[in-house]
Amino acid sequence: MDHLCDKGAVELRRLIGEKAVSPVALLEECLARIDAVNPRLNAIPLMAIKRARAEARQAEKAARDGAALGLLHGLPVAIKDLHETEGLRTTFGSPLYADYVPQADERMVASLRRAGAIVLGKTNTPEFGAGANTDNPVYGPTRNPFDPYRSCGGSSGGSAVALATGMVPLATGSDTGGSLRIPAAFCGVVGFRPSPGLVASERRTLGWTPLTVNGPMGRTVADAALLLQAQISGGGGDPLAMSCDGIDFATPAPIDLSRLRVAVSEDLGGAPVDRQIRATLRERIALIAGEFRACEWRDPDMTGADEAFAVLRAQNFLAAHRDRYARHRDRLGPYVRANYEEGLAMSAADVAAAHAAATRLYRGLERFFAEFDLLISPTVGTAPFPLEQGHVRQIDGSDLATYYAWLAPTYYLSLTGHPCISIPCGIEPTGTPFALQICGPARRDKFVLDVACALEARLARDKRTARPVPDLARLISP
Repeated sequence: MDHLCDKGAVELRRLIGEKAVSPVALLEECLARIDAVNPRLNAIPLMAIKRARAEARQAEKAARDGAALGLLHGLPVAIKDLHETEGLRTTFGSPLYADYVPQADERMVASLRRAGAIVLGKTNTPEFGAGANTDNPVYGPTRNPFDPYRSCGGSSGGSAVALATGMVPLATGSDTGGSLRIPAAFCGVVGFRPSPGLVASERRTLGWTPLTVNGPMGRTVADAALLLQAQISGGGGDPLAMSCDGIDFATPAPIDLSRLRVAVSEDLGGAPVDRQIRATLRERIALIAGEFRACEWRDPDMTGADEAFAVLRAQNFLAAHRDRYARHRDRLGPYVRANYEEGLAMSAADVAAAHAAATRLYRGLERFFAEFDLLISPTVGTAPFPLEQGHVRQIDGSDLATYYAWLAPTYYLSLTGHPCISIPCGIEPTGTPFALQICGPARRDKFVLDVACALEARLARDKRTARPVPDLARLISP
């Protein structure tokens, strides 16, 4: 029997509009799936069941009465616990906010509600999004649905796990060094990092820096694109807010892959990537290279990216956590403290050099895209690691310089602000998902989504590259 909660968001929205699916029935199936698998995985630690049920009844009546329906009408959505939600606790994964209940939705969440989404609950995240895992002292760890003894990545790990297991059809995320793309890769779903300002945020402390963005996650590219369209809400106090009037992100139009000149890179010219991931990438590219007009192994020049990211990341932590560090240092977790204290040791000259390097990298990548339409690389440089490990310490026997160095395949591209998407591409040798990262020219978000949609369809035709699905029977608590 097919379960409603396993259908895609685009299909569900169409069926709701056709009165073929009841928002009430859909919500109840999502709740049943959460009851079945969430105790093992801990992806959605907090829910608003009473309000969600009331809104589902209202959504059903509106559909039945032929009312005008929003883009996400009747679809349950899970919100990352870094995003403020009216009347629903928002902890940021920190004991300092364990009992914090916002009085209003932040702009992006309010936009989803206006589009008809039903906010079902909050997805787990590390403390203040730091660590690229999904573990915190408020709710504990979230487990990988393909192997519960491994990490699901982070910081949008709860969202990725909830999507992979059919707890919800859509979920929000955010991304500084890879927090949309890494958990999507580890869990076999889609995570899209849009151009800075496309999803406006009034809560970014450093409004003029492009490193941190909000974005969508879904089981397919089309589902993520549908959510993205609803997330877009105009300026709202975000200095980098983009105008995108007339662009329809919600319906990707698959592009003819045979028109594209594609560059493929194992490591973006210097990111740590283990042998197993490199071999898997070579194998998968061999299966699809013939689909493109040209497919060439070529690395972009990302010289200086590691040093620049270290500084700009620390700058974000200094701006966001100054008061908390001064008043509650001992109650902050090790990742937040480490990043903040790293920043204290940096100078204005370091910050200036980092911004100059990021600008140079942006311009270099734009020159790269004058030669190629697309850049494909592995999303992550290693398979999901043991849950208790926290972060990757070595790759191929070599120690990593920092706890976040393993994020380089994603943070290199965060630095430049180019739109990137992670899409599933089968299983790698550990039995966990493998993913491709697709990056396109600056502010060509629609193009990247269209290409990803076409490539996703090609990958789905081969069981070696199709989106993997976790074995839910192994996850159901007795």
